[in-house]
Amino acid sequence: MRQVFLDTETTGLEYKLGHRIIEVAGVEMLNRRLTGGRFHRYLNPEREIDAGALSVHGIDNEFLLDKPRFCEIAAEFLDFVRGAELIIHNAPFDIGFLNAELARLDMAPMETVCHDVCDTLRMAKDLHPGKKNNLNALCERYGIDNSKRTLHGALLDAEILAEVYLAMTRGQESLIIDLDGDALGQTSTCGHAAGLNLGREYRIRRADATELAEHERLLAAIHEASKGKCVWLDGQTGRRGETEH
Repeated sequence: MRQVFLDTETTGLEYKLGHRIIEVAGVEMLNRRLTGGRFHRYLNPEREIDAGALSVHGIDNEFLLDKPRFCEIAAEFLDFVRGAELIIHNAPFDIGFLNAELARLDMAPMETVCHDVCDTLRMAKDLHPGKKNNLNALCERYGIDNSKRTLHGALLDAEILAEVYLAMTRGQESLIIDLDGDALGQTSTCGHAAGLNLGREYRIRRADATELAEHERLLAAIHEASKGKCVWLDGQTGRRGETEH
């Protein structure tokens, strides 16, 4: 699956009040691996930037004076995201601004160009209810380095979001057991399998009812947030379906 992690910076918080995009960036991922493909442009918004927004991203009007307008990069941007699933933190905000820019050009909205839109803020709230789920909080929760994020920046935030998304969705590669560790007395990685001492005894701790219930809750949250794309439920869905029928 081709995915694009997207972020924007703007002149203010409300596109309905005429605020504009001043930076847009996306990084490409294919089958859970970053390809190195990226799109990044600063834009001349043709209006002043609010002081509150300036304090967040640090981009001022003087810096943007010689930058292209959105209309000049719209076709190139749409070519980059076309057919991809967009992964955005607080997607309604960015999609709202992008659609407002496209509407000014009498162009179709993002939803008609892209395969789907995934809101990682909603996903995070489902996974971690009652906790802070901004990008900095998620980086701390998942051990992701965000030390360079002193100000918001579309490209850096898109790159960080890709790491956060991989951590939140926990690809199957992270489920490989490491038999050389001692967390549960049973750990190793596939890479070590060739040198495995098959005569060694390993202690296996079975999950109790509480842990199994929490596991089911987590899978259900991932399933809902990913709109039915939770890979760990693929095999279980069939079995559950057979039971129900």
